[in-house]
This record gives sequence, structure tokens and C-alpha cells, in this order.
Amino acid sequence: MRNLDGITSDLDPPFAVVDLDAFRRNAADLVRRARGRPIRIATKSVRCRDLLRRALETPGCAGLMCYSLAEALWLHREGLSDDILVAYPTADRAALRALAADPAAAAAIALVVDSTDHLDLIDAAVGPDRPDIRLCLEVDASWRPLPGLHIGTRRSPVHSVAQARALARKAVRRKGFRVVGLMVYEGQIAGLGDAPPGRPLRAAALRWMQRRSAAELAGRRAEVVAAVRAETSLEFVNGGGTGSLERTAAEPAVTEVAAGSGLVGATLFDSYRAFRPRPALLFALPVVHRPAARAATLFGGGYIASGAPGRDREPAPHLPRGLRLTATEGAGEVQTPVVGPAARRLRLGDRVWLRHAKAGELAERFPHYHLLDGDELVATVPTYRGEGRSFG
Repeated sequence: MRNLDGITSDLDPPFAVVDLDAFRRNAADLVRRARGRPIRIATKSVRCRDLLRRALETPGCAGLMCYSLAEALWLHREGLSDDILVAYPTADRAALRALAADPAAAAAIALVVDSTDHLDLIDAAVGPDRPDIRLCLEVDASWRPLPGLHIGTRRSPVHSVAQARALARKAVRRKGFRVVGLMVYEGQIAGLGDAPPGRPLRAAALRWMQRRSAAELAGRRAEVVAAVRAETSLEFVNGGGTGSLERTAAEPAVTEVAAGSGLVGATLFDSYRAFRPRPALLFALPVVHRPAARAATLFGGGYIASGAPGRDREPAPHLPRGLRLTATEGAGEVQTPVVGPAARRLRLGDRVWLRHAKAGELAERFPHYHLLDGDELVATVPTYRGEGRSFG
């Protein structure tokens, strides 16, 4: 992206921009890495209907993975997709009633469940007189090499082949439900970069863990899929994420993979050896103080990413090169100091461009994204927040 300041000179910061060329290149690279497996787009990493539509237009991308049933219903009504997986169990009774009252939505949307308690909750919310609710069973992908040791995200209580078979058998027998999918998300591989900068021992430990976890999961996932298919036919078996596309897509038992963060290129995905997304989403903050020769203070900027607190959750200065946050203030609610050699050239009103740590969360801060294509600002589109939507 060239001459960002010039292209956006008519805009007053703070604002956020999307480099469409980088976005398209990232999408193409995800498809390459998926090795022919269709990619289901993870909406939480985008949270902008225009960008979701552009991603779905990429050959090799098909279907959406939503994080909220209310979100899935909205996107379906807006015509984005007739193939939607809600990847997190829902307790939203109003949304469940809306799903049951809309036969087209009920035929398009599948809900993740991991216990019969979820089925009881759905029955209590919508009653028996309804279209069948499409279900996707979630199996825990964590690695448990020793008793009591859990490496991975804490999601489903279903971990073993026997547990998966038992849940499938119970769900298939329940009136008003239809099991159509299986999801196994390996967060300890897909969401942990294996090359953290300046930490060679941690990098070596992560690679060792990921190799062994992937080997264990590939065998268990294949057995789980076979066991569930013995109880019911499946339309899809979903796995992976941006950080594990190659590994997951290589497993014969997997029919599709999921990705979203790789479209945007947030900073948490800078620390992988196998790929490097282009920074497609940036935000600009104005300089409002010059407290010292090698320091400038920006307006706003405290856009801290979710997850375990740490420096890797802070936004990162991107342009001009040679800036960093301070250890004492970090990114603040109304001001963010940056220091370094490049600060000498900054003047009041200049822009500093930053990248967010997690892809979709920046959309909660900005109502619009300005779309850049080459050296032109070609459109301004609303984020979910700009459309008055918030699902988290």
C-alpha cells in the first residue's frame, strides 16, 4: 500500500482502512493452503458484511461460520449465505424462536451442541412444533498427554470416540433435531504461532507440542468421524483455523476448514513459520502531543485484544517504521504515546498507522471501514457496529 497519508488526506483520524489488494491476496493464499478443501469463513474475524461478501466471492471459499445465532439469522436474511454454522452453542431464546419460525433459516443454519442439555434448552425455548433444528456436534480437540493435563481451548466436554458416539446416538434419536455436521477445532495449533519473536525456547516447545498434538488428533478425529457416521450421515466435518490449514486439510476425515483472521492479517498471525498474511486492516491515529524529541502522543488507541493479558494483545505501530509503545502506558483509552527514532519527524496532526492484535475486534471500535484499492479510496462500508449490530 503506497502513500497512505496522501490517499486518505481528506479523512480525519481516527479511522480504519482495508487494503483490498492485500485482502484478496490473503484470501487466495488461504485457498492455496487449504489444498482443495472448501474454506468456511469465520465471521468473528471480519464483522463487516461487505468484506464477508468479498471473501465468499473467492473461489474455494464457501459458507459462513458465525459466532452468534442472532448474527447468523441477520446474515441469512441479508442474503449472504444459505450455508451457515453457528460455531458456539446458543442460549438466546429469542433467536431460537426466530430460527424455528423461519423454515428457510432453519434449513440454512446449523447449531453447534456438545450435550443433550443443549437439546433440552432448545426444546424449552421453542417447543416441539417446529422444523427440524440442524445440529453440528462439537468434539474437544485438546491434547491430553497426561492425566489432568489439558492443552488447548476449553470447549466441548466430548473428547473420546466413545463420548462422541454416545452423543451422536442420543441426538439422532431426539425428535425435532437432525445431526448434519461435526466440528473439531484445534486451537492449540491453529491459534498459537510457532515462531514467537525473540523466544527460541518457547518456539521449540510450541513446535514439539503441535507436532505431537496434531498426530494424536488426526488419529482420534478419524475414529470420531467414523463412529458418528455409523450413527448418521454427515454433510460436513469442520476443522482447523488460519494457523493450521495445511495440517487440517491433509486429513482425509475433514471435509472443510475454517479461516477468517488470515484475511485481515492481524498481528497475532505474524508469528507463524508456514505463512505470513499481508497487513490488510490498519487504523490511523493523529499526533496530539510532542512531549519530547523522540516521543509523540496519539489520540485514543486503547484497542486491547481479548485473551490472556499480555503485550501481544496491544496494537502495534506499523507506519512510520521505527515506533513502539511505551512499557509504562501502552495503548491508552484516550492517549497512546509512541517512542523511537521515527518520532523525531512527527508533527501535530500527523498520522501514525497501527495494526490490531485480533482481526475482527477492530470492527467493534469503528463504525466504518474505508476501502483502498491501489492508490484510490474506492468505498466506505459499515462494520457490524456501523449497522447498529453487536453480537458479543
